[in-house]
Amino acid sequence: MKKTAWVLLLSLCACTNKTKAPLVHVSLTDSNRSIRFSGLDLAVINEINRDSVPEVWETLVPVFRMPKDTDLKNYQPVQHGKYVLKDSSIVFTPDIPFVKGQKYFTRCYRFEGNGIWDYIKGKKRLGDTEYSDVVVKP
Repeated sequence: MKKTAWVLLLSLCACTNKTKAPLVHVSLTDSNRSIRFSGLDLAVINEINRDSVPEVWETLVPVFRMPKDTDLKNYQPVQHGKYVLKDSSIVFTPDIPFVKGQKYFTRCYRFEGNGIWDYIKGKKRLGDTEYSDVVVKP
């Protein structure tokens, strides 16, 4: 009986419900002068927007200019601009307007896993956060 209870307890602990990362949609808006990020949880967006650091959005959803040599993407400076919360999405308008025909990209990081325990157990290493680059061409 004790063995059955332990097996049942271990099976309940092993069953974890993995949540899917939110799917972020990136599109051009305002006559190709701004980029809209949608699909994020509104409660999370509002909480981040209340943060006192004005550059918080620039670190979470940065926009970069695509270099001619795409091997140099990781070394591009961030496009500075204004991030505004509008209709449950984030709208980025750059300080220097987008150049027509020039490609830009935004880097969307996927923070998945069990937090610090993945690093302690050796499943993840610092600097190995997965991301995907979304190319935008105004």
